[in-house]
Amino acid sequence: QVQLVESGGGLVQAAGSLRLSCAASGRTFSTYAMGWFRQAPGKEREFVAAISRNGGSTWYADSVKGRFTISRDNAKNTVYLQMNGLKPEDTAVYYCAASSGVVLTSEHNYPFWGQGTQVTVSS
Repeated sequence: QVQLVESGGGLVQAAGSLRLSCAASGRTFSTYAMGWFRQAPGKEREFVAAISRNGGSTWYADSVKGRFTISRDNAKNTVYLQMNGLKPEDTAVYYCAASSGVVLTSEHNYPFWGQGTQVTVSS
């Protein structure tokens, strides 16, 4: 098992930047692919970005491609989401999650989740 704790959320103006971090417990972090998802009020949770176990492959939702960057540091058991050019529609609770699966864009393949961190983008 792995436990995940997100941090770095907050209030930012449109066009601003934030970096989210997700710290994982345990010595098996490098055996999991990692993903970021978000859920806005009244909407379903949606995929944002994912990264493979060794960081060599990444995937992004079309809505964030070119603005967000996912990365990981296996020595620090941490995954990051650098968010640039933020828009009001990026406002949501952001969750990190760990997966042993191969289809990393589906939340159903992520058995381990953090508690979420709020990101609010003002216009």
